[in-house]
Amino acid sequence: MATDAHVAPMQDFANSTVKTWVADADLVAAIKAQNEKHAGLSQADIDAMDQKWRAETSASSQPMINEVLGHAVSQYLKKKKDESGGLVTEVFVMDSKGLNVAQSDVTSDYWQGDEGKWQKTFLAGPDAMFIDEVEEDESTQTFQSQMSMSIVDPASGEVIGAITVGMNVEAFL
Repeated sequence: MATDAHVAPMQDFANSTVKTWVADADLVAAIKAQNEKHAGLSQADIDAMDQKWRAETSASSQPMINEVLGHAVSQYLKKKKDESGGLVTEVFVMDSKGLNVAQSDVTSDYWQGDEGKWQKTFLAGPDAMFIDEVEEDESTQTFQSQMSMSIVDPASGEVIGAITVGMNVEAFL
């Protein structure tokens, strides 16, 4: 498999499909509400939230995870994933701090702000897109990559968050 053969098809999918997802008024409103709610968080607060999330991923009680997965926008993202016919493996949206706002599936961590998927999109401006390397998913035995892009408030043109879409690369090739 050519190392970059996945890039152009993923860019095309992002431009033709994911851009319509991130224009959804409810999704934009959810990001803006969380940005306002999290405006005063310190890095220590963020780290504590992330540690709580990570602990919940293997716990029987998951109030923080259930709250995020219960959002209507999470259900919207899950529906988009399900409608992709196996092309999309996961979808999650992050706020201005890199914290999860909504997601189709449970992520291993809550804070994405220390990773390229957030740093190379949210911090890079309104037209930023980042396509990560292809990796083999041990659980599904498929090759996957993540496409991330900035989310812009259509009213102000300001970058308010980012989206990451995991994709089954083999479905493109």
